[in-house]
Amino acid sequence: MDIILASNSPRRKEILTRANINFKVKTSDCREEYSKIYDEKIVLENSLKKALAAKEGINGPSIIIGADTVVILDSVCLVKPHNKYEAFFILKKLSNRTHSVVTSHTVLRADTNKILTKISTSYVTFRCLGILEIIKYINEFNPLDKAGSYGIQDFIKPDEINNINKKSFIKELKGSYYNIMGLDVELVKSMIDEITNN
Repeated sequence: MDIILASNSPRRKEILTRANINFKVKTSDCREEYSKIYDEKIVLENSLKKALAAKEGINGPSIIIGADTVVILDSVCLVKPHNKYEAFFILKKLSNRTHSVVTSHTVLRADTNKILTKISTSYVTFRCLGILEIIKYINEFNPLDKAGSYGIQDFIKPDEINNINKKSFIKELKGSYYNIMGLDVELVKSMIDEITNN
């Protein structure tokens, strides 16, 4: 059975590749909804819309994965920064605070129209960040395509969660590492099993 990722995100593609999941990519001009204040319903709808849009023209036995990730601090959604100044101020806000990363996952089976949508939430605590190290990070990694202005993979690897380097921006992480990258791969695997076997 074909597995289709309804996203062109390099990070989501990397996650599925690392998990040894064979997949194809099919994206569409799906209009996502956004809310400044976190609204779970909107995030759930966005992942469902992406999966349904990618289903256009597919009727055979395929599994389609749609996902939507938001970074939340004090109930406010932190969007992708438009420039380095915005990235700086977002990272300054995250300094010495705990924020959450929520990803909605939709798994759709094209031949039966069965649909599952589930949320995964991870919590990330940043240590106190200095102005110069924030500027250095932005200049070196240019995180303008990332919600929250950072990529978890820039600071720690999956096997370092319980032994985080003190120089890392991240002090503590609870929940799925890959969810913070954009796809909770263990959740997706269990959803694929559920939708395939039921």
